[in-house]
Amino acid sequence: MRNTSVVTEFILLGIPHTEELETMLFVLFLSFYIFTLVGNLLILLAIVSSTQLHTPMYFFLCQLSVCDIFFPSVSSPKMLFYLSGHSRAISYAGCVSQLFFYHFLGCTECFLYTVMAYDRFAAICHPLRYQVIMSHRACATLAMGTSFFGCIQATFLSTLTFQLPYCGPNEVDYFFCDIPVMLKLACADTSALEMVGFISVGLMPLSCFFLILTSYSRIVYSILQIRSAEGQQRAFSTCSAHLTAILLFYMPVVLIYLRPTPSPWLDATVQVLNNLVTPMLNPLIYSLRNKEVKLSLRKVLHQLGFLPEKL
Repeated sequence: MRNTSVVTEFILLGIPHTEELETMLFVLFLSFYIFTLVGNLLILLAIVSSTQLHTPMYFFLCQLSVCDIFFPSVSSPKMLFYLSGHSRAISYAGCVSQLFFYHFLGCTECFLYTVMAYDRFAAICHPLRYQVIMSHRACATLAMGTSFFGCIQATFLSTLTFQLPYCGPNEVDYFFCDIPVMLKLACADTSALEMVGFISVGLMPLSCFFLILTSYSRIVYSILQIRSAEGQQRAFSTCSAHLTAILLFYMPVVLIYLRPTPSPWLDATVQVLNNLVTPMLNPLIYSLRNKEVKLSLRKVLHQLGFLPEKL
């Protein structure tokens, strides 16, 4: 990657208009971060420890939990570090790493939600062929594919952003290094790159969202063909958690990257929700509506000594 920059570090200014709220934000964000890590680790333990949950749906849920552990870890530790009164400086390499891993994990999750929708489509629309369609080999290929294409997208966006010269201002008006705020600091005309970045960042999630809608339109049609009310309720129940998680994931993406007129404060607020709140809520979304996960979680909590033997 060619770099003509003379800037060796950047200064993260944080969330706009929160200068007197550092202590409160530190406690709040640290709580969110801890709950996110603990919740997703418990989901992983619950699925790994229960042989009944060794199915394609829970395999992909495991991958989602891993992403939800690492995704907030891209920006949260540094944010908590400077909110506690330490330096706001981040090295050039650290800034590149933040942007790359943020989009790598974000794109991987985007592809993963699409794969999870396909899994539900195969389970509900083709139940007799489900084990053949979602074989161990197919699941492994799809899982690796989400990470592979996420890496390609992140590499393209990182190269696009940091091939520019950064030779003057180094204050990032945000709480981590992301494409829109970094392009503002470049010492070159970025209008063409902004358009390419907008198309790239917008086209990928919109394409995935279209595929998800296609899968769920077929799923809804198949569910409505079920004559049993109990069968319909059970089928809808297995999909409701996934749909809720999809909405929580895609709404921030639309608000941050696809609005024509950005608002720094609104973008930062929505980004915090996307980075910390959504990964924290995913374990609750997938466990509260799922009896198998709740039962396995109780066993895990009992083994760890947090619950009595009889519930």
